[in-house]
Amino acid sequence: MNQIKNHYILWSACLLLVGLFSGCTKQLNQVPQSTANEGAIFGSTQGLQLYANSFYDDGLPNISSIYKTDANLSDLGAQSSCPTYLQGAYSSRTTAGWNWTALRNINYFIQGLASSPVDEADKENFLGLAKFFRAYFYFGMVQMYGNVPWVNTPLNVNDSALYGPRAPRTLIMDSVVADLQYATTHIALSSDPTSSQITRYVAYGLLSRVCLYEGTFEKYQTSYNLTANANAFLQLAATASKMVIDSGGFSLYTGSGTSQSYRQLFISNGPIAQEVMLADVASQALAVLNDANWFFTSATYGNRFSFNRTFINTFLNADGTPFTNTPGYDTMTFIHETQGRDLRLSQTIRTPGYTRTDNGQTVAAPPVFSYTYTGYQPIKWCLQDELYDNGANNTNSICLMRYAEILLNYAEARAELGQLTNADWALTIGALRARAGITGGLTAPPAVADPYLQANYFSDISNPALLEIRRERGIELTLEGFRFNDLARWKHGELLTKTWNGLYVPALDQPMDLNGDGIPDVCFYQTLPANQISGVTYINVSPSISAGVNPQTLSNDTYGELHWLDNVPRTWQDYMYLYPIPYSELQLNPNLGQNPGWQ
Repeated sequence: MNQIKNHYILWSACLLLVGLFSGCTKQLNQVPQSTANEGAIFGSTQGLQLYANSFYDDGLPNISSIYKTDANLSDLGAQSSCPTYLQGAYSSRTTAGWNWTALRNINYFIQGLASSPVDEADKENFLGLAKFFRAYFYFGMVQMYGNVPWVNTPLNVNDSALYGPRAPRTLIMDSVVADLQYATTHIALSSDPTSSQITRYVAYGLLSRVCLYEGTFEKYQTSYNLTANANAFLQLAATASKMVIDSGGFSLYTGSGTSQSYRQLFISNGPIAQEVMLADVASQALAVLNDANWFFTSATYGNRFSFNRTFINTFLNADGTPFTNTPGYDTMTFIHETQGRDLRLSQTIRTPGYTRTDNGQTVAAPPVFSYTYTGYQPIKWCLQDELYDNGANNTNSICLMRYAEILLNYAEARAELGQLTNADWALTIGALRARAGITGGLTAPPAVADPYLQANYFSDISNPALLEIRRERGIELTLEGFRFNDLARWKHGELLTKTWNGLYVPALDQPMDLNGDGIPDVCFYQTLPANQISGVTYINVSPSISAGVNPQTLSNDTYGELHWLDNVPRTWQDYMYLYPIPYSELQLNPNLGQNPGWQ
């Protein structure tokens, strides 16, 4: 996306010079004012292109936000402290995200296009692009707030719409779908080797994402009384996904083999366009760099996100059988439980054999308990060289949409509709698992539901295929910003309160070798040993640590799974599927009303 942002920087300077925008007291009425200089925008295709480039900057996540979304609010891992959202103290006075700037610019552009003298095909292309971004904006707002105001024109300062009520969810989502359907048929660009521009197939991909979300939300969130509409959305999700699949423009990347292909998608400097449909492209020249290494390898900068053992247990054995069917799986130590598994495990966390580069030297890199609370330390998005660890220095691009997601969307929509075939399974889940080195169960889903997934995640699901699709989605898309919204649409927010559990510790005072190199790495104690081994990290798991220190403990006191923050409660109520409308906005417009349950 660096090429687009380069053009946008130049155009922004022009806008400042001509004074195109004027500010007002409320975001919704901060619309660009009509001036003679509108001709510079709407009078030519070049002007339209330059203005439309600004949508990328305002309308898509920034390069460091995707992985932080899951790291800050997910049931798949622990972090340094209980998220504010789960503490019972979150309120309308602390919420954020009610920002309409991007929509204002889009609607101004759409209105101006109507009188533009450019060729009709060009106008339709740019209108399709603008509608894509309007749909993207509104989808995000509905996910956060549910009903929101529907605004499809630039508003004047005294426009009554500024002080009206929110529109129904059904109207918003039908409008989002209509915008995306227009985009899929009118955006001219069909492919982009840079993965930095919106193409018609990216629009189909977003339509797939939107309709899967809404279809399952309406199916499982029954209190909204929208279940009658669910299947229509799910059918649209399946159809949109199949359009991407049948286009032949994308495929799963396998060029680095089963042990590295998945990882390369997240550490490559340039997007791997074979699979990555849209990305935030890093650029040293434009100082567009991410901070993934710093976030995941710092004791202070990030939140020390660490995967929990309940999630790690969901990675299958290499033969396609559930790891949790293995006798004694629950007492396996780290070095044994990480062997013979889905190869995405070793491409997602530090496992035996993982190495890094330190001053040009290759060094063993077991989990570091200065950074991880559970032992399952992420490496997804993290570059190998330690020189990237201190600051926003990462040069890898960040995926915003992958073909793998489209396959998962298709499989889930078909399963929810009761239409999933063995051919669908092989095309989607089977292909993803084959890329991960799994050898069994690639052509058909299992006949029996996995009791571990039912007991620990989805007790309301008995369909074996649907359970496996959810397993696959959690593993394949982890740390890509989907998890909270997946929990919301499946109505499983209570999973956010699960125990933050870690690796199995067989006994106190026994140094553990985490990567099999014969050198001990960590030792858990309740009384600090008098004679300590150099290079070993000592972790106090005494349940009676002095007040004010958040303890790590063992599930059975002197042995068992490592636990983190058992002493800090996390709470969930179903009204939390939607965020509160900000208090300040309610003061400006009481007609908005507050989401139920929030004060």
